[in-house]
Amino acid sequence: MDFRNQTALITGAAVGIGRAAALKFAQNGADVIVSDINEEKLNAVIEELKAYPVRVKGFVCNVCDEARIHEVIRESIACFGKIDILVNNAALWRCWSSFVETPVDEWKKFMDVNIMGTVYFTKAVLPGMIENKYGRIINIASVAGVYGNANMVHYSATKGAVIAMTKALAKEVAKDGVTVNSVSPGSVSPSENGDPNYSQPSELSFMGRTGTDMENAGLICYLASEEAAYISGQNIQIDGCRKKQ
Repeated sequence: MDFRNQTALITGAAVGIGRAAALKFAQNGADVIVSDINEEKLNAVIEELKAYPVRVKGFVCNVCDEARIHEVIRESIACFGKIDILVNNAALWRCWSSFVETPVDEWKKFMDVNIMGTVYFTKAVLPGMIENKYGRIINIASVAGVYGNANMVHYSATKGAVIAMTKALAKEVAKDGVTVNSVSPGSVSPSENGDPNYSQPSELSFMGRTGTDMENAGLICYLASEEAAYISGQNIQIDGCRKKQ
């Protein structure tokens, strides 16, 4: 994969899959824009990215803040000229409560981040992609949005929405040279472990382990590459042959 002369923007890039994707794009020559709400961890990723001969810019940004997102995009365009690749990775996911016990406010919070955050960034970036007749959008969903996970109804619902949005939007912009796909990870290694190639045993997949951050990043980068130019409107599960819940 060769991303030289391309610019990739990754949200939720301070840890986990987002961090690994940023590193993978930089390793393959892309200029990288990283965004996250956690300034300290974001700065650490920026320092890691400096090891590669690419341009890097970071923004502290809450994906619920549409005005701030437009500031990020304006500054990014001013710096890099264009955004070729958008990875909508920022999300809330740590949750475990029954539908009856989950407050409505919690539903609204998950919808604001997981759905509207994806909407805001996509709306801010897409017009430029359409103008340039080129773009790659990769939305990070989840197997929870495919199967539905008990005691994670609100999370499952938001990720199902992201998958549906992906499929619908891809049909609108196919004529404009823009592809839109989603990636649905199964069990992923805990982001607290700084090794992007780390995995641990898991009973949720027939492979018997979690997926690594870098394995997920590899799929994201493939979908952003020229090798995947004829793939759009797809939700691709990366789950180690998951045992359905």
